[in-house]
Amino acid sequence: MSSDKSIQREESASFNEHSLSYIRQAAEYGLYEIRGMGAKRRVPSFDDLIFLSASASRYPLEGYREKCESKTVLGTRYAKQPIELEIPITIAGMSFGSLSANVKEALGQAATQMGTSTTTGDGGMTPEERESSKTLVYQCLPSRYGFNPNDLRKADAIEMVLGQGAKPGGGGMLLGQKVSPRVAEMRTLPEGIDQRSACRHPDWTGPDDLKIKIEELREITDWKIPVYVKMGATRVREDVKLAVKAGADVVVIDGMQGGTAATQQVFIEHTGIPTLAALPLAVEALSDMNVLGEVQLIISGGIRTGADVAKALALGADAVSIGQGVLVALGCNHHAYQRADGEEVDVTGDYAKLGTAPGYCHHCHTGQCPVGITTQDPELEPRLIPEVGAKRLKNYLQVLNMELTTLARACGKSNVHHLEKEDLAALTVEAAAMAKVPLAGTSWIPGTGSV
Repeated sequence: MSSDKSIQREESASFNEHSLSYIRQAAEYGLYEIRGMGAKRRVPSFDDLIFLSASASRYPLEGYREKCESKTVLGTRYAKQPIELEIPITIAGMSFGSLSANVKEALGQAATQMGTSTTTGDGGMTPEERESSKTLVYQCLPSRYGFNPNDLRKADAIEMVLGQGAKPGGGGMLLGQKVSPRVAEMRTLPEGIDQRSACRHPDWTGPDDLKIKIEELREITDWKIPVYVKMGATRVREDVKLAVKAGADVVVIDGMQGGTAATQQVFIEHTGIPTLAALPLAVEALSDMNVLGEVQLIISGGIRTGADVAKALALGADAVSIGQGVLVALGCNHHAYQRADGEEVDVTGDYAKLGTAPGYCHHCHTGQCPVGITTQDPELEPRLIPEVGAKRLKNYLQVLNMELTTLARACGKSNVHHLEKEDLAALTVEAAAMAKVPLAGTSWIPGTGSV
């Protein structure tokens, strides 16, 4: 045996501390880990792309004098009343149950102030959410919890959810501590009992049934409002084509960096493909079906900054949808919550009780959110005041759109929807191959034969 102590202390690449901890926990408890948020592993992302902004060969626009338009229209294929938004940044579906009623109200207020849409999520529509939201997308999920035809007619669009980026092929979870009397009543479930959502819709088994379901939804709403189809990013090209064939007005693709309130960690880290890889595949599918521009494309999963939004649009998305970033803007993982008078109250101790710290918390599933976001606890929920949260979220969305238009003008565009692949280059071979843009400093796109 070698006497070199440095070799004896060398960590195994396969059985590192993370792997050892996982095995020990599985052996001790016989249970898989459930958590919230999204994938923690590093995957190729929009951070691996850069803009080739204007210089001599391209003419930039003056930021103070030349306007850059960001208006966005969704649902132009069949709907009599397409959605018209001021910005191409929407708020993703997050349920009442996983989030508090105060949070849902704050989302609606902020979306209305910014001229964009928000989305219901599993468990139905709350009156506060509908009243505060000028434009509200109503989700139809496999569980059908809280699904109500009367609420459907109050919606401005419908989103048929087939999957989610954090857990494609799996259903949602709402643990018993979050099934409050109100949540239980809306979902027709027993109070305080763990709830699992189905992983597929109960009344269809394939694309033909999806077409029938979309037609039913259109008939209920008199063909007035758009129908979205949302899918987790897996077999993107095939899935998008089937959604288009079934009659979708809008296709939503959610990459693996997307978040969730609660699911098995094995789903979060080991299913789906990165958003960066999914987006070009979806665009290619729409092009193959000759519906580019007719069927709109929304991309989601790990969108955080205005640069992310700009890169998504340059790669062919019509809009983006944000979930985790929205919650962070409200105060998720912050060390304090804000009172109505503006004073911050430190809750570092509450994070410690959960065995975590601000910036590292993924305990959405517990219902013990220290800042009052992912909770139904009557003592914790008031920590998020709707008006305070809405102001923070409006500021965040405003900054994203300012960054988006700034980058578009720098590339010589008078409309954010004029951004294109030619405005991008990749910093890594992997990102170049996934995004199908040249590696920076070359004309080489890996996998295409272009050099």
